[in-house]
Amino acid sequence: MKKYLIVIEPTETGYSAYSPDLDGCVSTGRTRGEVEEKMREAVAFHLEGLRLEGMEPPAPHTFFAYVEVSA
Repeated sequence: MKKYLIVIEPTETGYSAYSPDLDGCVSTGRTRGEVEEKMREAVAFHLEGLRLEGMEPPAPHTFFAYVEVSA
């Protein structure tokens, strides 16, 4: 089992998400929960597509961290 980072951003109509580790792997949803579920499906579909093309799925390589600053 591999863990891929997804970035979720609010939009005017809901949420959008993408994975920095998987070029072109994106999704949208009305709620945060919906976009997370759609991204889970999108990542699985993306990886399966790579395998069908004879390509090795990339290993997760993106990390995240929060920094705290006074605003």
